Amino acid sequence: MMNSSKAVDIEQICIIVNSGLGSKLLKKAKNYGISGGTLLLGKGTVHNRILELLCLSDVRKEIVLMVADRKIGRQVLDKLNEEFKFVQPNHGIAFTTSVCSLIGTRSCKSADPIEERGVDNNMYHAITVIVDKGNAEYVIDAATKMGAKGGTIINARGSGIHETSKVFSMEIEPEKEIVMILSEKEKTEEIVASIREQLKIDEPGKGILYVQDVNKTYGLFK
Repeated sequence: MMNSSKAVDIEQICIIVNSGLGSKLLKKAKNYGISGGTLLLGKGTVHNRILELLCLSDVRKEIVLMVADRKIGRQVLDKLNEEFKFVQPNHGIAFTTSVCSLIGTRSCKSADPIEERGVDNNMYHAITVIVDKGNAEYVIDAATKMGAKGGTIINARGSGIHETSKVFSMEIEPEKEIVMILSEKEKTEEIVASIREQLKIDEPGKGILYVQDVNKTYGLFK
């Protein structure tokens, strides 16, 4: 088991960018000191009346997930921010969350303290909701009613006691959708309550919702 004093120095980095930038971002991160990551495909929601009329309100996104030592990770984030301009509107969103333990990677190395930029005062929560395919838009609707500014939807698959059916004696795992929403802390409780009520999350097999503290952010605008 990982030493607890070491665990608090590890963070997960999540960066959401437009389609086509994820691979470039991963390559740059590797050059700056993070040895690897995971690239997911998703879509973002844009609440613009004109775009909705033109059926262009869903924007293809790429989600990059990396795990790194806190100091190295934030140093890399600063460099990526300088290059990809997350601080400019519509150039991407990046945030970090704490990791309790880490097993199976040698990529995390210690670093000297550095001057940090970005927002690092725990003003946000990351809300993650996993539901059956086709329900993600209802999650977004429930969240935006309570003040969320949108979210990112990722396609996935689930496997659980309530989540399989059989066709010709073969178990079929239904497709899932993962919704990632960044929320200002004072709005989180109402957003979560709205999602729970509309999606019936508390009923078996209806979905999973969890909330994480966000440590540092880039690219969020009120």
